[in-house]
Amino acid sequence: MRGRLPRKTCLKTRGKLEGSHSKSSARGEDSRGPGLQVPKGHSNGVPDRLSLTGLIQCPYCSFADRKVCASVPLVSVITPAFKAARFIGETIASVQAQSLQDWEMIIADDCSPDETCEIVAGFAADDPRIRLLRQDRNQGPAATRNAALARASGRYIAFLDSDDLWLPEKLEKQISFMTLKDCAISYTQYRRLSEDSKTLGHLIRPPASQTYREALKNAAIPNLTSMVDTAKTGPIRINEAGYRAHDYILWLSLLRQGHAAHCLQEDLARYRSVVGSISSSHRRSAYWVWRIYRDIEKLSLPYAAWCLAHYAGHALLKRRVF
Repeated sequence: MRGRLPRKTCLKTRGKLEGSHSKSSARGEDSRGPGLQVPKGHSNGVPDRLSLTGLIQCPYCSFADRKVCASVPLVSVITPAFKAARFIGETIASVQAQSLQDWEMIIADDCSPDETCEIVAGFAADDPRIRLLRQDRNQGPAATRNAALARASGRYIAFLDSDDLWLPEKLEKQISFMTLKDCAISYTQYRRLSEDSKTLGHLIRPPASQTYREALKNAAIPNLTSMVDTAKTGPIRINEAGYRAHDYILWLSLLRQGHAAHCLQEDLARYRSVVGSISSSHRRSAYWVWRIYRDIEKLSLPYAAWCLAHYAGHALLKRRVF
């Protein structure tokens, strides 16, 4: 019986790894599991040639030369899309303009009735790093994100909605920051952008860090700038129970496990304010946060009310001016 090959395995390892029941260490049997052999070029899990640029996480490589592990991107960009034809081209272009080019962008379309798929397919035809995933039926943003996450192969997961934008150095600076901080979750400053792209808002400055209890009082991790190191957290998945603030549920879940979240205090993204978007209603957002407190986090009524008062205060401060 052959050993099962891990999903995130570099090209060199995937091409040469074979199942074996040999007990002889001379044959290179790997201690990570029975029946798996370390391929040539990987001595004790470390390749012969070390490159400190563009590193990735391979189960059989502490460090990996990008020429060897070119099939595994460093970053997976997760983008759900629904009726996004107006803005999806700009969003994709902002990813293509990144100074760090080692990424894949998985765009999951949730049965858009407009030309979203055609536009994405055009980009994908010219850039193999862009992948279009078509949902067979409309399932909402949580399930659509999960469909993209299930196909992600990068160590770092970055979320970007179909109408938002990144500045060119976002990925490069954020990964360097996460390496320095040794943190599992990071986020950055950003500015709002009007629907017509003509007006740029004031700088949004999230707190320098967030713990679980701090996040209960202030939903301060912006989805469009968030990044997760799955080498620290393991695979991540969005709650599909019908809650609109499903990204907030994810951050609370990871923080509750003790993972660190830190903010890179640089302006690196643009959040497009679109009339009628899911996140545009303040009252609706507060309602879903209350549901999360009571239904998922199981907070007592007094503590949930206290947290919601703080949440509302922070939300008002963020939205008092454009």
